[in-house]
Amino acid sequence: MSDENVEKESLEAEKAGEESAMKEDFAEMLEKSSMGARLSPGQKVKAKVVSVSDDLVYIDLGGKSEGAVDLAEFIDKDGVRNVREGDAIEAFFVTVEDGLMKLTTLVSGYSAVSLSAIKDAYEAGIAINGEVKQEIKGGFEVSVGGVRCFCPFSQIDLKAGREGGPYVAQTFPFKVLEYGEEGKNVVLSRRALLEQERQAKIRELKDRLAVGMEVSAEVKSIQNFGAFADLGGVEGLIPASEISWDRSVSPGEALSVGQGITVKIISLDWDKERLTLSLKALQPDPWMAVPEKYQVGARVSGPIVRLSTFGAFVRLEPGIDGLIHISNLGAGRRINHPREVVEAGQCVEAYVLTVDPQGRKISLSMQPKIEPVKVPLPAVGEILEGTVQKVMPFGIFLKLDNGLTGLVPNMEMGTPSGSDHRRMFPAGTALRTVVIEADSANNKIRLSRKAVLEKAAQEEFDEYKESRKTSAGSPAGLGSFGELLRAKMEEKKNKALCP
Repeated sequence: MSDENVEKESLEAEKAGEESAMKEDFAEMLEKSSMGARLSPGQKVKAKVVSVSDDLVYIDLGGKSEGAVDLAEFIDKDGVRNVREGDAIEAFFVTVEDGLMKLTTLVSGYSAVSLSAIKDAYEAGIAINGEVKQEIKGGFEVSVGGVRCFCPFSQIDLKAGREGGPYVAQTFPFKVLEYGEEGKNVVLSRRALLEQERQAKIRELKDRLAVGMEVSAEVKSIQNFGAFADLGGVEGLIPASEISWDRSVSPGEALSVGQGITVKIISLDWDKERLTLSLKALQPDPWMAVPEKYQVGARVSGPIVRLSTFGAFVRLEPGIDGLIHISNLGAGRRINHPREVVEAGQCVEAYVLTVDPQGRKISLSMQPKIEPVKVPLPAVGEILEGTVQKVMPFGIFLKLDNGLTGLVPNMEMGTPSGSDHRRMFPAGTALRTVVIEADSANNKIRLSRKAVLEKAAQEEFDEYKESRKTSAGSPAGLGSFGELLRAKMEEKKNKALCP
């Protein structure tokens, strides 16, 4: 090979080496310059602190790329710096500013100080800190680094607020909902961030809470129907009926906003985000001692706490009410409403009629319960006198002389089938019957009029039979029972015609 060719090849190799080096430098520069493009706004990174200056903390993003976080984010309230070289931190990419990739660790509130920073926060989906300046039409004026922004009433809290007092002069993190007209129309939302926090806490509480658990809570608000308590990120309702066994105690009397309490979870519905809590479940149940404290027949007293169409409720003790039924209020007379006899707030004395701990019911009466005198049932075959009390399709009820009531079935009346008993035996008609059944278990008596008639006929037959024996030798004597019976019947007929 000639010297000319060798020199040519050497020049070409040198040129190729230079081009290769240039490509490597360009690739490195490209990687470094395009690092910001590979990070999306709001993207989370984990990096190592490489140095700390007077105002910035520099972190290694790899590929010879560095990012910076404001040192102020690492200064606590006492002015102590909590970061040093070599620490590993987590941060969120915001934007590229003057060729430097800016990040923040304040996911709850990025301190934007310019319109461009607000725009960066909007595009990155990162919260910014803002001070509520004043209440204006439709919402609040919020200052973000001196930039006037707007937060609607509906976006200032989880529950829309219209009073400036709780919010004005306060600094909160906000999410940028809108960035329009080159920063002249910036709309913020505090509610969006609160809802995110709330949902995160709900997910955590779902795994921890269960029905039957006793948990600590803080009373957040009080309503007529109950009270809402915060369980650490989610609110539950304590219905008025679950605050105390004493139904006269209102939620406002038993609780106050900000009060710390212990409650029992009685129901969970995560789909509808409804938690029902109970204070009463942690208190002794007064009904457990009712059987011992309130015996049937005992005299009790207390104020009337409620009137109803069917009676009056008497407060015997907190959580224990007794009912005086309207039938036990009138002292024997019929009344249409309890207010005719008593009024709410009136203290009364009453007597215990029945006690039902399982059903949580105590029945009372204004008069002592008088046990009726038990009359022994008559024996079968005994003849009884009585008067018709009521005629029914199946028989006649007879009020007996001994005070009891018996039934004479139709088949025992001794009348032809189809007879009109209402016409034949009106109320008050006297009847003579015989006992055919006495059921002491059910206190029922069955009577028979037919048996009495048959017995009377038999007695008449025996009487005439005896009469025939004594007059057997007389010429006027009858020769047969039929003739004797006809003569007797004729005699009765004549007596009826000629009394």
